[in-house]
Amino acid sequence: MSGAVLAQLMAQGAGEGADLTTLRAIAEEAGELAASRAMARLGLDDAAAAKDMAELRELLGAWRDAKRSVWKAALAWVVRIAGALLLTGLAAKFGFWDWVK
Repeated sequence: MSGAVLAQLMAQGAGEGADLTTLRAIAEEAGELAASRAMARLGLDDAAAAKDMAELRELLGAWRDAKRSVWKAALAWVVRIAGALLLTGLAAKFGFWDWVK
């Protein structure tokens, strides 16, 4: 997409005094041109871009799931260790070691 339509609209706006419709058309064309240029600079202007973006979103979702799983597992281990320490402390307090001898 080139800026030919945008240039034509700008000329029309300058020549006619730019009514609201022309200004809206200029803004729309400028936005589309800028978006096309941005996508081209990112390398997302080809036919495979939609598939690439879907794969990136899937990868990001998997990363978030893995991160969440790691935090859950770490929290579970902390709770288990705290429980074991609590049970060990209670056993020592109530003389469990004397019962074993």
